[in-house]
Amino acid sequence: MRRFGIILLTLLSMTKTGLEAVERSQVPEKYRWNLADLYASEQAWRDARGAVAARFREMESFRGHLGDSSELLERALDTMFGIDKEVSRIRTYATQSYDQDTRVSAGLEMQQSAELLANEYRAAVAYVRPEILGLGSARVKQLVASHPGLGVYAHFLDDILRVEVHTLSQNEELVIAQAGQLAAAPESIHTVLANADLPYPEVVLTTGEKVRLDPSAYAKHRGSAVRADRDQVFEAFWEAYDRFRRTFGVALYAQVNAHIFTKNARKYGSCLEASLDRNSIPTDVYRHLIADVRASLPTLHRYLNLRRRMLNVDVLRYEDLYAPVVKEAELTYTPEQAIQMTLDAFAPLGKDYVDSLKTGYDSRWVDFLPNDGKKSGAYSNGTAYDVHPYQLLNFNGSYYDVSILAHESGHSVHAYLACKQQPYQYSDSAIFVAEVASTVNEHLLVRHMLDRTKDEGTRLFLLGQYLDNFRFVIFRQAMFAEFELKIHEMAERGETLTGDVLNRTYLELLRAYCGHEAGVCKVDERYAVEWAYIPHFYYDFYVYQYATSMVASTALAKGIMEEAKRSPATTARRDAYLTMLSAGSSDYPIDLLRRAGVDLTTSAPFQAAMLEMNHVMDEIETILSRK
Repeated sequence: MRRFGIILLTLLSMTKTGLEAVERSQVPEKYRWNLADLYASEQAWRDARGAVAARFREMESFRGHLGDSSELLERALDTMFGIDKEVSRIRTYATQSYDQDTRVSAGLEMQQSAELLANEYRAAVAYVRPEILGLGSARVKQLVASHPGLGVYAHFLDDILRVEVHTLSQNEELVIAQAGQLAAAPESIHTVLANADLPYPEVVLTTGEKVRLDPSAYAKHRGSAVRADRDQVFEAFWEAYDRFRRTFGVALYAQVNAHIFTKNARKYGSCLEASLDRNSIPTDVYRHLIADVRASLPTLHRYLNLRRRMLNVDVLRYEDLYAPVVKEAELTYTPEQAIQMTLDAFAPLGKDYVDSLKTGYDSRWVDFLPNDGKKSGAYSNGTAYDVHPYQLLNFNGSYYDVSILAHESGHSVHAYLACKQQPYQYSDSAIFVAEVASTVNEHLLVRHMLDRTKDEGTRLFLLGQYLDNFRFVIFRQAMFAEFELKIHEMAERGETLTGDVLNRTYLELLRAYCGHEAGVCKVDERYAVEWAYIPHFYYDFYVYQYATSMVASTALAKGIMEEAKRSPATTARRDAYLTMLSAGSSDYPIDLLRRAGVDLTTSAPFQAAMLEMNHVMDEIETILSRK
């Protein structure tokens, strides 16, 4: 299910502007998404669910006969993707209905009903991939060559055949599928322990306020402007985690072993290869990223020294990395102002892009305001192929909220263009590309703001937020990626991963990245357990894509903006980028980005991102020198 959300939040705290949560019925209609575009009513949704469930039996008639003829294979794939499209639409309606007010039990019932339907669908079509593989490459290619109607499925079939050597018999595939339920247990254990059962400590802030440091409160108060508060928040929170490092270690070790099971069963050379091969990403891309980041640690250390200077502290410590270095500018916006800002900022992407997004805003694709019971956070859901994407926001009027609107709008237009240009089977997009579409828009927004801002305090705020994103999205996520690779390689060599081992491994990396030994940023050993806080380590080599996306989007946005400033008539870079968005999953992510002008198998895009980061620091230092 293509549902892209804000997982990497900027480091500056959100500001409230009086837009408090109210009952959903009190939110003006223009700020609520229009689910009637999916189904006219809940009853219409239930009727559609029943109708598509009845179609599952159609797939049984094709079992064992996919290789009989080209025409029959085409009918089978048409049927399968036709059902898949309807199941996705049903799930979208159920999800959006629940998320708009999670207190309403009917929404939860619909969501659970939709998930049951999806499980039944997956069971009904589980034979298709193994049976196609059983036909062999020669037979499949013969079927495609002899029938033009199968041409639209050529890439889909090639992608199945590409992993032929790693695909097992139908019975063995069934065993692996069933083992997948066991492999989900470590993440579930981590989620329950970290969010429900861990006895989080309480601290009393310098204001006298008593705070229970659950993950949400920690994320808020670690960014306190008061150093004494930051110190006690860090100390209390990480001591609580460290008391359970053994349990967290067992859970993560079990997850790594699940990845090793998959690697061995499917005959891959490493867990990294097994994970990246799902999207045909060369492992060199992953290793290249880590090598580039390691070589660019002086740029990170320059950032950390600049942060020390702006905080006016003698010694920068790990506790200081989330503190605000610039007083947040008094920037508040209405939804209408935020909409206009994004439309103006995205002008370099061309009139068609802007018009598509304006149509979405005008047609109530976006659920803007918070209401009681509404799901927190933000996301874009682009799975309703014949309709349009939907965006969930909790807009409170800060600049941060405008940047979230820009981010999610990038996902939405990406999905809209792909659905408009591609058949259903290629209308989705891999995260490797999808996060590029969202972060390009963030670059365009901040540059649009800077081009129109003369006030040096506001410029410092915007540049500081931009700089923090580089640190957080490229360097921190790359450190996570290096840790993930290290622990998998250790386990593949037969080494154990206890909580103490994981602490030592993580602390070594954290101190190297922060320049602890060189005196750049002091990292106390109590923060060695931070690995236990990161849920992404259960996602199987996922986090590196945030860093590669930021690298790619920096290069793409810079090229598009420079081209637009040189000559409005020159649109080659913009057109290449929009072609990539419109391509969906019709080709492999690394090839789509290469054709758009970014080759992530080389260091060139990374070096361009570092150049941009250094330019930002140059401007900040220039402003500070005048102050």
